[in-house]
Amino acid sequence: MFLDNAQPVDDARPVPVEPRRTIGVDSAEALRLLGSVSFGRIVFTEHALPTIRPVSHVLVDGNIVIRTHAGAALTARTRQAREPGVVVAYEADAIDPDTHLGWSVVVTGYARLVTDPDEVARFQALLRPWVEQRLDHTVRIRPDLVTGIRLTPPDE
Repeated sequence: MFLDNAQPVDDARPVPVEPRRTIGVDSAEALRLLGSVSFGRIVFTEHALPTIRPVSHVLVDGNIVIRTHAGAALTARTRQAREPGVVVAYEADAIDPDTHLGWSVVVTGYARLVTDPDEVARFQALLRPWVEQRLDHTVRIRPDLVTGIRLTPPDE
């Protein structure tokens, strides 16, 4: 990693010596895990290239809900989308940086801009912005494909 003055920074942590065991979880457990955290990453295409944005989320009625602003690329994409919406991926995890144990969930589905004023008000009450920016738009992601893994010590 380089800072503005182009000085190298060595902030790498040692990787645990023993391998991690990967255990798949079913979609219900994966959504439960996703609902236990409030932060993730949304992946969508912009100018035919993959784009990733960190966002906060809430899980409501089995759907992932995020907030965006008027100038966001995702807002524009979902505003222009026809049925069933814009294909996106959403990833969230909780992995300990020292032990590398935890879990990761990836959801693929369709994102649509929420336009019903009552729903927008409900979601805005549930999901507070984590950035100092006005987030007036709400996007709902309907999970169609849900996968998840747990990273555990090899002896579990």
